[in-house]
Amino acid sequence: MNGSETRSAHAGFWLVAVLAGAVVVVDQLTKLWAVSALAGRAPVAVIGELVQLHLTYNAGAAFSFAERFTWVLTVITAAAVVAISIVAVRARSRAWMVSLGLVLGGAATHLLDRMFREPGPARGHVVDFIDYFGFFVGNVADISLVVGVGLAVLLNLRGVRLSGAAEPARMAHPRGE
Repeated sequence: MNGSETRSAHAGFWLVAVLAGAVVVVDQLTKLWAVSALAGRAPVAVIGELVQLHLTYNAGAAFSFAERFTWVLTVITAAAVVAISIVAVRARSRAWMVSLGLVLGGAATHLLDRMFREPGPARGHVVDFIDYFGFFVGNVADISLVVGVGLAVLLNLRGVRLSGAAEPARMAHPRGE
């Protein structure tokens, strides 16, 4: 890498890191609020019964999957944080930086919950409090993860590479072969 490529890599990583950090701060602050304001309360209607605030603690992954394997989820989440960070260093596309920042922030804040919340390190439960239709209870990190992954899917479908360049159009063979 030459000097300008190194500066570009650092600038890109900083964008990812700042966005991820913002997600962590907002998620953790909203969880602190939820624990203090919603503990022991009945669900609070935000949009009727469609969206409510309801405090829960999730030992598992989405939809409480793998509740008995919190430590495995902790290891997987830590690996994801490392992998996303490594990929983020290579990103030059701002759209990819945003996607990676959102996913990194969501994963990092879930890792913090798993490491530092009760019942203990690598077994901690994630604080969830946004109840969607009585079907799924999530948090700000979950919103960040869904938006970040959705953006990554869209970027892949549009052929946008981490470098920011579009993939070359595929040439159809003139005879259809």
